[in-house]
Amino acid sequence: MEGEIRAVGGREGLQQFVNMRTNCEDPLCEDVEMETDDYGTGGLKDEEGEGEGDGQAAFLSPSDKSGGGEAGDVVFSREAPLLSKDDPRITSTGCGCSAKKLKSRMAVADFELRRKDRNGHDKKLCRQDRIELGRMFQSAVSSHDWELAESLIMLADPQTLNDALCISLDSIWFLSTQQELHGITTLMKKVIFQGAYDFTRAALRTSFLASCVSACQSRTMSLADTVTVMAQRLHERLQECNGDEVLKAEAGAKVQKFTEWALKCIGFHSRCQGSRDRVSQSSAVEIQLQLSAFKTFLDLAGNHLTGKDFTEAFDAACFPLTLFSSSFDPGWASGISATAIQGLLGMLVEGGADNVNQCFLEASRFGSTELVRILLQIAQRNSLDVDVDLALGFASHYCKIGTMECLVEEGNAIAFLGPLMRAAERGCMQVVQWFVQRGCRDMELCLALTAATSSSQVGIAAYLLPHVPQHVLAALSIEILKAAGERSGGSLDGVAFLLRSDFLGDPAATYAVADSIARSDDEAVAPELRAFLREHWSEAAFLDGLRREQDHYVNVMRILKRGGSPISLCLRDLPAPLRTAITYLPLYRECVENGGRLLSQRLRGQLVEAARRLGGNTEPMDEAVAASQGGGRDLLVVLEHYLPPFLLRTGGDVA
Repeated sequence: MEGEIRAVGGREGLQQFVNMRTNCEDPLCEDVEMETDDYGTGGLKDEEGEGEGDGQAAFLSPSDKSGGGEAGDVVFSREAPLLSKDDPRITSTGCGCSAKKLKSRMAVADFELRRKDRNGHDKKLCRQDRIELGRMFQSAVSSHDWELAESLIMLADPQTLNDALCISLDSIWFLSTQQELHGITTLMKKVIFQGAYDFTRAALRTSFLASCVSACQSRTMSLADTVTVMAQRLHERLQECNGDEVLKAEAGAKVQKFTEWALKCIGFHSRCQGSRDRVSQSSAVEIQLQLSAFKTFLDLAGNHLTGKDFTEAFDAACFPLTLFSSSFDPGWASGISATAIQGLLGMLVEGGADNVNQCFLEASRFGSTELVRILLQIAQRNSLDVDVDLALGFASHYCKIGTMECLVEEGNAIAFLGPLMRAAERGCMQVVQWFVQRGCRDMELCLALTAATSSSQVGIAAYLLPHVPQHVLAALSIEILKAAGERSGGSLDGVAFLLRSDFLGDPAATYAVADSIARSDDEAVAPELRAFLREHWSEAAFLDGLRREQDHYVNVMRILKRGGSPISLCLRDLPAPLRTAITYLPLYRECVENGGRLLSQRLRGQLVEAARRLGGNTEPMDEAVAASQGGGRDLLVVLEHYLPPFLLRTGGDVA
């Protein structure tokens, strides 16, 4: 599972991450730069176009790059519109629409004459002609001038026909009437009849656009705000991915360009519908019209679209929803805004898309809860298997709490153990608390405690310890410490925390478990753990503490007897509390800093000897009696009694 999480993070050079692969063989990806004309018409232009930079290339496939180096399928143009808003021929008439149609037809006639002058009756168009023809076709489709659009089709060469198919298909996500549906479907049929063949590019491009349209309807925010949200989210996603920084930058730039193109296209259609810089909310009837148009396209494409095409289109549709996930209203997936994307994804699955589970895992990883909800519904309707337990692991690994709730409540994910243990190992308190509050089995809690202990996640261990029943801890105490030591990676702070916390609830039992492991010759016990327990928590460590403190007392007495000096203050002349402080303050501070309910056996041995000396008892204290007394904290009270108050600990009890 952990390896799988890392694999999704890397995604083999990020091509899988963006879901629209950045190499030039992908029909969606080409080095392009978006521009928009005064009317907000979104388009794409070649970055390398020096002399021909006025054109705008669409999402190109390699098959479109033919014909004497004249690469570029035209979707929109950034040249001046056919008619300016201030054109006197519009403002002087009573019907601007009729004047615009008249002007458009004049432009078409002029275009045909100029083309014949340059090429005779040759059907092949030069790059500039394709740019101009595509621009006029876009204008005709946007204004629903089907007659003009059909006349332009007759002038197009095969490459421009492919652009016309894309433009026609893109417009279906803005249909609002039955007449518009009839017009656009008729137009698509004629474009295909005339020779358009690039169904793959059209399907991928329109799937990406449809997803953006649906996402932008999630809230009544301006498109400018949407661009900001998208850019920020894309940056976050790239930062979360492993991989080469240069490739990440290239992938990010390309994805952002395509998304900006989609948003500009949406903005243009929104303004055409009278919604100034806002995304209009489609009604249920309008959405059905749009889905009907897409179904018509699929029927027209027939066997020209392969299972791979449907799979990549599914990728293209899912990707923008992860970018916009932070702007979704809760429950968006069940509302009217998501109906179109639900229908689109459903048709792509019926066509042969086989990557529902992959997109489901990606959405879970990046916390796209609403997309996760949609994909769960699609999987259920089509009897597809999606790995909800693995998805829960991804969501919890990246602390996507909302997605985790969706996967458990709606996806019926039940595999808590793996995600809980990994969260405990990483010290992710929010995720650990979420799982515990959801209800975990005793053994799951015990294993999570072991994971936190082995990783020295003391805060997590402190949270989990009260939730593990004492009888479970008692039965597995040795195995817990052995496992934690084996997986500790060099730090035994977690093991020390459990012992200091008296994790068995009985000092004698806790000391006995530590001593048992310290004296064990079991090869399964990590050498570092055995050495640590032998030095600090075994009965031998207690005896060593007694001897250390006895030696320390002897050394202090020698200093007191030989401490006279003509130039220094004799220690014997100091007040008794100060002499005690000089002798025992280091031990006191070490005991206080260790914290917890129990002191290590070594410290406890030292305290036993110190308390005996301070109490004036010259006879050795019975070690068995000392061992039966608490965890050594009671002996600190004896030490504090003889120390000056200003040297004592502050801030309350150390336990």
